[in-house]
Amino acid sequence: MAGTSESEQQTWVVVPALNEGKVIRRTITALREVFPKVVVVDDGSKDATGKEAIDSGAVVIRHPLRLGQGAAIQTGIEFALAHGAAYVATFDADGQHNAQDLERMLRILRSEQCDIVLGSRFLGRAEGMSRARFMLIKAAAVFTNLTTGVRLTDAHNGLRVMTAATAGRLRIVQDRMAHASEIIAQIGRMKLDVREAPVTVTYSEYSTAKGQKMSNSFRILLDLFVGWLLR
Repeated sequence: MAGTSESEQQTWVVVPALNEGKVIRRTITALREVFPKVVVVDDGSKDATGKEAIDSGAVVIRHPLRLGQGAAIQTGIEFALAHGAAYVATFDADGQHNAQDLERMLRILRSEQCDIVLGSRFLGRAEGMSRARFMLIKAAAVFTNLTTGVRLTDAHNGLRVMTAATAGRLRIVQDRMAHASEIIAQIGRMKLDVREAPVTVTYSEYSTAKGQKMSNSFRILLDLFVGWLLR
């Protein structure tokens, strides 16, 4: 952490987490080597997620009951802004993301003076991603592009970085995949200046078994449709 830049010191990284006790310490430890300010929002976990996150140096906020990933991100954003963040990022808890990608995204945000930078696994790499998953995420991006007017290659990537002003304007109420579509819809309505950056998303045996199973496909598509109806 001694080598972090001023902008990295001014960034709060929001990590929503649900039952990630097996991997959260490794995720946060690697993340804090670049970004020292990390807030984990423990969304009603039944395991040791909160303790592991605290032991790895993160600030932990706990939802007593599961409210959903969208609510966890909103809670984390509000905490970050209340604690003086100049920039706010979101980062998955399950080890799929890379802190160095987020570092590059922050540089793009600052150098191009845009409002928000979104990670794209299709401009970068998706390691271990099944063909069926590839087609699903591509279809979700097309659907979101059509319904929001925002042209993106990857509309449902949890790796994001934004200015504090942008973060303060977001109001996230949807859960699961729908919250990602909700963020894109708000970007479109507010006509925010958005960029995409290539990132690597790694699908491990753990993340595939826990949250990326193709058995969730119909639920994901339903979430997208419901999110569109409720916009």
